[in-house]
Formats: sequence, structure tokens, C-alpha cells
Amino acid sequence: MIIPFIATDLREVNASALAYVGDSIYELYARCHVASRSASQSGKMHKLTVKYVSAAAQAKAIRAIEPELSEEELGYFRRGKNSNPPTMSKNASPVDYLYATGFEALLGYLFLENREDRLDYIIQKAFEVIDDEK
Repeated sequence: MIIPFIATDLREVNASALAYVGDSIYELYARCHVASRSASQSGKMHKLTVKYVSAAAQAKAIRAIEPELSEEELGYFRRGKNSNPPTMSKNASPVDYLYATGFEALLGYLFLENREDRLDYIIQKAFEVIDDEK
């Protein structure tokens, strides 16, 4: 895996930057997850992917996973959740949007720390929570 250099200490990285990276990582995982289960047209796969990457789905997933997080992981999740982003989603409640931002910040942290096994575990748990909803 290619890990870009952002900072020597991720505690110094803005929570929005962590969430930005985490959002792209999670979307890539979701796209691969959908593509592995459905070899349909890209438009249909996109609609399936949205079910995983929506703020509501991410918020539901992190609420279910939160008890399994370490203190350090909780800290990065809270930083993202409490980051007071400048914009809010039109398609999600403000609370769900903040939880999703926290989830993405956590994923960004795990990715940048090269904690691939933990990143994989948390994303797979998120997919299980979201899949149970369907």
C-alpha cells in the first residue's frame, strides 16, 4: 500500500484532512465491495455504493462499532465528529453528518498510520452493519 506523508504526528493533522482522506479510502473499499458482489452496469453499482457511503449509513455503522474502538481510535473519531465542518449534507441529519465525519476521520487516521488490518476490520464491520439493514 502506498502511504503518503502528511505529518510525523497525526495528532497535529486537522480533523478535516483526516476525514477527507478517510472518505476516499472508504469510498474505494465500498466500490470494491459492490463490484465483487455485482457485475452489473456502473450506474447500478453506483446506486449500491451510495447505500454504504451515505452519511446515514456511516453514522449507523460507527454507532455499532464504537464500543470496539480503542481509546486512541475513539479520540480520532471524536476529533472528526466535533470538528464543526463548514458545510453540512443536504441529505443527512446534522448529527448523522457529524458521526460520518468522525468515522471518516478515524479511517483516515488508520490509513495514514498504515494500520491496514485494523482499517480492514472496521470497514468490514461497517459493511456487515449496513448489510444487516437491507
